[in-house]
Amino acid sequence: MHDPNNSVQRSKYSNHLMHSDPNLSAVPHVDDDEIINYAHRNSSFSAGGGCGSFYDEQYYCPRISTEGSPMMMSPWNQVTTNNKTPWPHPSPAVEDEPPPQNSLVGSLVREEGHIYSLATRGDLLYTGSDSKNIRVWKDMKEFSGFKSASGLVKAIVISGEKIFTGHQDGKIRVWKVSPKDPSVHKRSGSLPTLKDIFKCSIKPSNYVEVRKHRSALWIKHSDAISCLSMNDHDHAHGGSSILYSASWDRTFKVWRTSDSKCLESVPAHEDAVNSVVASTDGLVFTGSADGTVKVWRRDIQGKGTKHLFVQTLLKQECAVTALAVDEKGTLVYCGSSDGLVNFWERERNLAHGGVLRGHKLAVLCLAAEGRLVFSGSADKNICVWRRDGTVHTCLSVLSGHTGPVKCLAVEEHKDSNESRWTVYSGSLDKSVKVWSVRDGPTTT
Repeated sequence: MHDPNNSVQRSKYSNHLMHSDPNLSAVPHVDDDEIINYAHRNSSFSAGGGCGSFYDEQYYCPRISTEGSPMMMSPWNQVTTNNKTPWPHPSPAVEDEPPPQNSLVGSLVREEGHIYSLATRGDLLYTGSDSKNIRVWKDMKEFSGFKSASGLVKAIVISGEKIFTGHQDGKIRVWKVSPKDPSVHKRSGSLPTLKDIFKCSIKPSNYVEVRKHRSALWIKHSDAISCLSMNDHDHAHGGSSILYSASWDRTFKVWRTSDSKCLESVPAHEDAVNSVVASTDGLVFTGSADGTVKVWRRDIQGKGTKHLFVQTLLKQECAVTALAVDEKGTLVYCGSSDGLVNFWERERNLAHGGVLRGHKLAVLCLAAEGRLVFSGSADKNICVWRRDGTVHTCLSVLSGHTGPVKCLAVEEHKDSNESRWTVYSGSLDKSVKVWSVRDGPTTT
């Protein structure tokens, strides 16, 4: 898949990916979701990325996030317009040089569609594409697959035994693994349920205006779902998980997974909501094509919820394309179409902490695990950042994709004295690449 002699300019993607397009027409509704047996279809795994060598494409960028003041580095004061590459040329290989900490393990390739979503559970990797297929990989090989006949797969999240997939047609589909055969996934329902749609449609007050001269039930998304986020630590609802769905219809919705109920619909932004992420302490963050990042606080009201607007963290010209919160909930990260990653510190009342500058084109996905932050971009690269306090150092840039990096998933492996991570990156080049990343020795 990878051609080391590829001379396509990165700017090829800038006109198409700098902003999301919420006006794409939704795919017509078809309900005949089906299970597909992929046992006899061709798939390929290329160790080490097949054609190019990772060592020739890895760059080192010793940049610190606090080299300038946060205000001078903010996107509303300064935007990088230099077309020259900021990366130093890689030094010639030295025979005695130890192998790099971060390296490409292999590629999972299926010539069927762009990769839009990833999720991991144990030793399984779930991938979603615009072919409408969800494929399951195990030990770098195709394990099984299932298909939804309506809507490309924009998002995947896993909670317990349930897999939730968000689609271009505005629906969330729910899948379960067969207890008899772990390779078989069966659709167990969709959100909202047909029962709830029927009950809700009886009352005229349950209809809201979604476009001029067009109304829809408030429990249904009227445009593509862009993102899903799960809060598995909700004790206020009997321990049931809470699912958040963001959509191009400018809202995010709140679902109780135990009974598939839509608890609330929040008209959050003036343009498409591109990302939603839930923190464990009841705060929810949303990012939009309108250039804002907003904070919401969940208020428990009986058996329901009410999300109250708290503040706007960011307001800029460029679209907000990705959000992430570190596992301790101390830092909030935001990627934008200008290639910058802003972050805020929870311990300082969400004060702006600085900007990570590592990409030339739009940041399309983010992941924060342990001390590491990963940013994937339309420039085809993944930056690996290590956090020490609020100072972020770029450890390396993972290169190898021939198209924009659209999604990331990260899994931790604990060694004796250091943390090792497996990073999965999905791209519009129709491949998933698997990387091994090390955090370095732990300090005591």
